[in-house]
Amino acid sequence: MKPFLYAGLVMGLVPVQATVLEHLSVAGIRPDLCLIAASLVGYFGGPVDGALMGALLGFEQDLFSAGEGWTNLIAKAVLGLAAGVVGRYLARATPVTVLPLLLGLSVCSGLAFLMAGAGGDNALDAVRSVLLPQAVFDTLVGMGLYWLLAERFRKDDSLE
Repeated sequence: MKPFLYAGLVMGLVPVQATVLEHLSVAGIRPDLCLIAASLVGYFGGPVDGALMGALLGFEQDLFSAGEGWTNLIAKAVLGLAAGVVGRYLARATPVTVLPLLLGLSVCSGLAFLMAGAGGDNALDAVRSVLLPQAVFDTLVGMGLYWLLAERFRKDDSLE
């Protein structure tokens, strides 16, 4: 079941993000579904699954965008790995404990893209007007998805 879910995410998220979310943006800001998916896959599935999903989604985003080459691949893979490490060592996670994880990962991703684009004089404006609202939006969407998926994908403590 897991390979089909992962294949569906890889094949479906980037087109949905590029088409459907364009019409659902708030003040021109759309959630980064690939970042959220890589984080949640890492969180629920472990570091290897998170890094692999992040790398695949990041590669697909880099392939279909005109952005900096390899930035998405590296950023999403590292973020999926980090979420997997946190998910492995965090006991009894709740949406409140996932909040700083998603917020931190989204801010780190935004900073990586800001540095890759060499923001220059407009860097502070970009942080205030794009990076922080994007991070908050990603966090809210990610927490909502975590809340919906937590019972289904939570690790069974009796198996350990």
